[in-house]
Order: sequence, then C-alpha cells, then structure tokens
Amino acid sequence: MNHYPGQVRLVEVGPRDGLQNEKQAISVADRIALCDALTDAGLPYVEVGSFVSPKWVPQMAGTAEVLAGIRQRPGVTYGVLVPNLQGFEAAVATGAREIAVFAAASETFSQRNINCSIGQSLERFAPVIEAARLRGVQVRGYVSCVLGCPYEGEISPDQVAQVAEALSDLGCYEISLGDTIGRGTPGKVRALWNRLARRLPRSSLAGHFHDTYGQALANVYASLQEGIAVFDSSVAGLGGCPYAKGASGNVATEDVLYLLHGMDIETGVDLARVAEAGNGICAVLGRETGSRVGKAMATRAARRE
Repeated sequence: MNHYPGQVRLVEVGPRDGLQNEKQAISVADRIALCDALTDAGLPYVEVGSFVSPKWVPQMAGTAEVLAGIRQRPGVTYGVLVPNLQGFEAAVATGAREIAVFAAASETFSQRNINCSIGQSLERFAPVIEAARLRGVQVRGYVSCVLGCPYEGEISPDQVAQVAEALSDLGCYEISLGDTIGRGTPGKVRALWNRLARRLPRSSLAGHFHDTYGQALANVYASLQEGIAVFDSSVAGLGGCPYAKGASGNVATEDVLYLLHGMDIETGVDLARVAEAGNGICAVLGRETGSRVGKAMATRAARRE
C-alpha cells in the first residue's frame, strides 16, 4: 500500500500492560504519577489498569483508586481492561468511560490466559459489550497471539481475522492486534493487515507489538506502509506477558515517537516529557529504561552536564 498516515494516535499501555508483569508491587501513588506524567506529555489515550482479580494479576490491584486519583484532562481517553461483566460493573462504578476486552487468536493461549475457549470468551464478552453500549461506554478489543503463540506456534491469518471480525460485530469500535510473543516480522505484518482489510476498515485496526526479537519498531514501520494509524506502546519499553514466558516488553513509546517525528507524522506528543515519565517509573522500579531513544537522550543530557 505504501501510504503513510499524516497523523498517528498512540495508545499508551504502560500503566497496564507495562506494569502487570512486574514482580514487585507498584503503589497506587506511583501509578497515578505515571498516568499524569504521560497525559501531561500529550498522550491522547492512557490505559490506566485492569479490573481483573488481584489473585491473578496482583500488580493491577487498586485500579479503581488509580482511576479516581488521576488528573483527568479534557480530550484524553482513560481506558481500563475488564475480563467479564463483574469487572465492567466495577469499572463504570469508578467512572470509566472506555473499556477494553481481551480475546486470543490461539485456542491454547485463550485457555491458559482466561480459562476458556475463544468461542466461550466471545460469548462472555457479548453481555459486557451490550451493557457498555446501553451506558454509552466505548469498547476497544484486543486480539493476542496474532503472529505466533507460545504453545501453538504459527497462527493462521484467517483465524486472526475471524476473531477480529467477531469482536467488531459485537460492537468494538477498534481492534488492536497483538504480537504477544514478539515473533512477527514486517512481511508477515503487512500480509496480516492486508488479510484483515478485506473485511474490516484499516481505520478500525491498531498494532500492538512486543520486541522480543527486536522487530517491534520495524513492524510499526511496516504497518505505517499499510495505512495503519493507531499503535499501542509502553513508556520505557515496559511490559511482557504473565502467560507467555520469555515475551519481552512492548515497543517503547519513546522509540515510536522518534520514528514518527522523523517521518514528519503528527502525534501531538512531547517526546522529551515522555522520556522523563519513563525515567521516573524506571527509578521506582530500580532499573534502566528499555527505550533506546530514552537511553540516548539520557546519555546526551549527561554529556551536556
């Protein structure tokens, strides 16, 4: 296709997907500070957390408190992941106006992740999405393992398309396709977008790339060539998946911004402030940023000092 969008929207998943795989607990105050720093940088969408049981994902305990404590800026979308109707009710009780639901393109991954088949997961989400429609709450859909599964290996693009179409038919306004184990390459990414574009508009699709094999940024670029204009990213490259051993973090927001700004693609986001946010959360976690751009900017700043 080779048609680059003039403007790109980034969905910042660091506070949810980025932190959910951490071994240490992160305080509600630190999570609020991270969300506020990200929106202060101009990010238009921040996924604040998830209303899953703390028994399964303890790092996401206190999401209601985080959602209540952030400075909600006009024009910014604050999303939360919900696994079922109970999670939806808890989310809307705290004022959530956008939720996300999570399906898989792999039967085995679906069983390991949410303890049901793909078909059963879609049946479970149907009343959630209908309840959201009745209350004027937007719903975004995730499809994981679209370019490979830790249990099944290769995943058919047709299988991905079926799940994505099903979520769209249920009422998801946007479908984010996740390379959960980070095994995708640009050629396969472009082929997948072309397969899905037969049935779904490209404007309703988003890319979610992990960087396990160092291909995430290349896959973003390949997606841009296919006219995809929405990407999930995580500040400082935080992330992983508790159900995909060895999967590394999401593509770093800083790195995506550097690529996009270098192509004169508008984002409305301040790269320097995102890097500051990344440094802040990494200080809390006691580690270096996983963003190459973030590291380069820190090195350059240290030399100036």
